[in-house]
Amino acid sequence: MSKLRFRVVETAFKKKAVEVPVPAERPAEYFAKYVFNRAKMFKYLPSKVYEKLVDAIDNGSPLDRSIADDIAAGMKKWAIEMGVTHYTHWFHPLTEGTAEKHDAFVEHDGKGGMMEEFSGKLLVQQEPDASSFPNGGIRNTFEARGYSAWDPSSPAFIIDDTLCIPTIFIAYTGESLDYKAPLLKALRAVDKAAVDVCRYFNPDVKKVVAYLGWEQEYFLVDEGLYAARPDLLLTGRTLMGHDSAKNQQLEDHYFGAIPTRVAAFMKDLEIESLKLGIPVKTRHNEVAPNQFELAPIYEECNLAVDHNMLIMAVMRKVSRRHGFRVLLHEKPFKGVNGSGKHNNWSLGTDTGILLMAPGKTPEDNLRFITFVVNTLMAVYRHNGVLKASISSATNAHRLGANEAPPAIISSFLGKQLSQVLKHIEESTKDDLISLSGKQGLKLDIPQIPELLIDNTDRNRTSPFAFTGNRFEFRAVGSEANCSSAMIALNAALAEQLVKFKKDVDTLVEKGEPKISAILEIIRSYVKECKAIHFDGNGYSDEWKVEAAKRGLDCETSVPVIFDNYLKPESIAMFEGTGVLTKVELEARNEVKWETYTKKIQIEARVLGDLAMNHITPVATQYQTNLIDNVYKMKDLFPGEKSTRLSAKNLELIEEISDRTAYIKEHVDAMVEARKVANKIESEREKAIVYHDQIVPMLEAIRYHIDKLELIVDDQMWTLPKYRELLFIR
Repeated sequence: MSKLRFRVVETAFKKKAVEVPVPAERPAEYFAKYVFNRAKMFKYLPSKVYEKLVDAIDNGSPLDRSIADDIAAGMKKWAIEMGVTHYTHWFHPLTEGTAEKHDAFVEHDGKGGMMEEFSGKLLVQQEPDASSFPNGGIRNTFEARGYSAWDPSSPAFIIDDTLCIPTIFIAYTGESLDYKAPLLKALRAVDKAAVDVCRYFNPDVKKVVAYLGWEQEYFLVDEGLYAARPDLLLTGRTLMGHDSAKNQQLEDHYFGAIPTRVAAFMKDLEIESLKLGIPVKTRHNEVAPNQFELAPIYEECNLAVDHNMLIMAVMRKVSRRHGFRVLLHEKPFKGVNGSGKHNNWSLGTDTGILLMAPGKTPEDNLRFITFVVNTLMAVYRHNGVLKASISSATNAHRLGANEAPPAIISSFLGKQLSQVLKHIEESTKDDLISLSGKQGLKLDIPQIPELLIDNTDRNRTSPFAFTGNRFEFRAVGSEANCSSAMIALNAALAEQLVKFKKDVDTLVEKGEPKISAILEIIRSYVKECKAIHFDGNGYSDEWKVEAAKRGLDCETSVPVIFDNYLKPESIAMFEGTGVLTKVELEARNEVKWETYTKKIQIEARVLGDLAMNHITPVATQYQTNLIDNVYKMKDLFPGEKSTRLSAKNLELIEEISDRTAYIKEHVDAMVEARKVANKIESEREKAIVYHDQIVPMLEAIRYHIDKLELIVDDQMWTLPKYRELLFIR
């Protein structure tokens, strides 16, 4: 164990100091300390076992179960040397979180004692209770069996005293009950389809990998203030609260100096993350007060998703050591920026080529244009599914507000790439291509060889923006599992690339030269998917009208948006790529609708309780004080002077009466509306009623509570206000 230095950090709500361990080594020396990575595999596994495991990870070769015992033995030896006593299968159920059940390395030794044991059988497969997780009716209580199965492509890691083994989670009947299983299928589908297209340009390509670089936005609040806000505690957001006089309007927080306490938290978080092999790189203040961001170096998509789920859990734990609570809700505070999780997505080959990056030769750039245009086609054809993949009760508060992209999926390309596509669209075959001796292909598109990485502008209102060598899916919510968006995107592209190859091959079979056929199909696609291309202001009302004319999905009701998963073309896409079956899609939609209802239901209950147990009693007590003051004024200043001096108080008394009466009336109405809605058997119809009827009530009640906050004596108000929550001291 290395020696540690300690740095003392004072917290506002804890009188004790917090010791933050700072390793004496440089980050590169302790990176992946708690990860069973390839270096550890090479050290602890027999050479032949290591080779088979690496082949399975790199090439998708079937993993021979006969070597599972050897892998488990090596993994256990390493873990025990690290002080581990337990192991768990770590998976991503349909809860947006992770799940784990810890078992000790303990078995009977047959002699009245015990021994530490971990077999290949325990490594490869476990049997969690599938009926206790969201499953959309696939599993019932009387048929609870489910399986978690080891995913060797994501390395095992250690948290505290537990060896965590990343796994998929499926039902006894084979349906996936998690995010990882369909993600792996989507990545395999896009790999196969993209390799086939890449071989038009380079026959040596054997594998295409999807990469993901997420950017995690979050808020920090003092733990003491968090504990005094039941709405934050139970829903993750403030259900009431008037704007602070100062919030983000001066734009002084974005990229500003990081507060000392926050910097200490970030340092601690980075150390923990790097030890877990998460390559965190960037940290900074975000736009809203108390809002921050961290981002890693990009990784293969499956591993990046695992790391994002892991880091959210680590953030929660580390923040408490520093007297904070981390808020991952997309809109914890009304009136300031919400939090997203930008997904920077790209494709790369085993030959070292980034498929979304322009190259130095016309051939390279034709390949680049091919993949960009096919991506646009996938986004165009499955616009609704991509929108559904990022929709939730929580993300609905963020989309279209304060720099978050709108809930209409379009793609920003930038001036130069837009000009290239326009040139392709308007050109004829002879304009685009000529063959000249040994020079090979020559494209009459002078802009393409000049394309540079990051040569595009930025459009913060675009949900799906091209940013130089990747697309940035900006609409993903901060607390979401990235898998949802990545499953939809990679599956849609896989289907599109299969169609592209079929279209090109059809022309080639008719005698068209390969390059000419590729350009002809690309030209037709550019024309077809023009509707998805928009470089303007996504916030404008004009765009909403224009998007509807273009046939884009402009629906704003989250429960209705989920219908996109069950459209015939969506089912055909998911089934055709082998990612999800119709049964699985139907089950997942049931989970989505039920989750939406429950989140709004909880918010309505919390708001009702706070309104009647906190707000109304305090407002009434303050009103009583005002009434008492009016009577005393009459005794002290009889006649017209008393009336004149008491006029303002009388206005406040009347306003408080009106607002508390409104709150009481609408809380009662909200309770009755929930009772009616809860009797609806269809999860979809119930969710729609909650969206259409309950959500507007939440906002209406909040409006009057926020007005009361401005009236009632500050010393009497029981809940911390925005001016206290949003500024770390």
